[in-house]
Amino acid sequence: MAQVLEFKLPDLGEGLTEAEIVRWLVEVGDVVAVDQPVVEVETAKALVDVPCPYGGVVTARFGEEGTELPVGAPLITVAVGAPASDAPAEDTGAKTEGSGNVLVGYGTSEAPARRRRVRMPAAPKAANGRPAVPEAVEGPVPVISPLVRRLARENGLDLRELTGSGPEGLILRADVEYALRAATAQGRPASQPTATAHAPASLPTGTPESTPAAEPTPTPTTLTAPVAGGIRTPLKGIRGAVADKLSRSRREIPDATCWVDADATELMRARAAMNAAGGAKISLLALLARICTAALARYPELNSTVDMAAREVVQLDQVHLGFAAQTERGLVVPVVRDAHARDAESLAAEFARLTEAARTGGLTPGELTGGTFTLNNYGVFGVDGSTPIINHPEAAMLGVGRIIPKPWVHEGELAVRQVVQLSLTFDHRVCDGGTAGGFLRYVADCVEQPAVLLRTL
Repeated sequence: MAQVLEFKLPDLGEGLTEAEIVRWLVEVGDVVAVDQPVVEVETAKALVDVPCPYGGVVTARFGEEGTELPVGAPLITVAVGAPASDAPAEDTGAKTEGSGNVLVGYGTSEAPARRRRVRMPAAPKAANGRPAVPEAVEGPVPVISPLVRRLARENGLDLRELTGSGPEGLILRADVEYALRAATAQGRPASQPTATAHAPASLPTGTPESTPAAEPTPTPTTLTAPVAGGIRTPLKGIRGAVADKLSRSRREIPDATCWVDADATELMRARAAMNAAGGAKISLLALLARICTAALARYPELNSTVDMAAREVVQLDQVHLGFAAQTERGLVVPVVRDAHARDAESLAAEFARLTEAARTGGLTPGELTGGTFTLNNYGVFGVDGSTPIINHPEAAMLGVGRIIPKPWVHEGELAVRQVVQLSLTFDHRVCDGGTAGGFLRYVADCVEQPAVLLRTL
């Protein structure tokens, strides 16, 4: 007899509470091996392939592509110990060998206790055959995700009037969105939703809905929805994470910005000479990063974070350098670990690796978190200057504009030089203008005379 095991969306770390199904990698009936990736999901930080800790035959998939699921919601069920042609059998309670590829919240030595396969409950019927509105339920509302609670609260929706389609009646985001759409379609306020407003997001593949036939099957996650006078685009995934972080930065950090123009002619010549000597190519970003780490060694106050609960400025020992990268999925900030311990060649190689991973969506959550200072080269967009928003909870960000020929007084004479504008946005709680100005002036001096950097090596 086969043992049917349910694999739930695991805790992907970094405080993430939900993920969106981007692409299924298996079909119902497929045979999967232990630790084989079965689904590609997108969190607020990265695309992640999720491996299944069980080997066997896939008997059900939960959620369509584009559906958001909370951590702990079922992903697939697997019949362990059955050939591909066998139908799923009842759980016998036998033990099965677990995965060696540990996911947060999953063990490796024993299979978990028997898990129930969750199906959509039938809608309760009133005497007239229409869905009946259930009575308000006492006790806690079965909701895990704070995003679901916020969505309901902002739209005046009483979660106690919903029957969740998740395991044990868990209310999912798709349930709330479907209830809101149903209320809008019937001209009712959101606070009076249809009680059986289940989204088909958590149905196993091939399971029919139990909603009335007169209602069309909704799309669980709508990318854009037309409204009067414009188009609504949900703040979700990376865009939502960026919006939350930037809003928090503006709300909590008293930032200030200072800037200076610098003659980058000698820096460009130095880079050309280094690359002409053979070996690995050194990028301009790597040289600017090397200058940043040297400046932070002189002005460590800017490599800090603020602990308001303890009312302390925490000066950090290591420099984990983030850099802004624009991708098709939005703005991401990969982090170069221990940038202070790397030379220009090592920095160039790591920048190249992380940039390629960002473009292909292969960055891990760990590669997108933990930064202590950010370098933002917005000059690639053809602009000269900016006042960037600090990447919370960091204390500063260095912005670099485009490098272009400009008239410049050089050695007492007017000449055409390669000029760049540098800007530093800093948290005024960690230092005053003198420290910020000293940092920026040192960076500018190294850009104008790269030999200055040699004195710090």
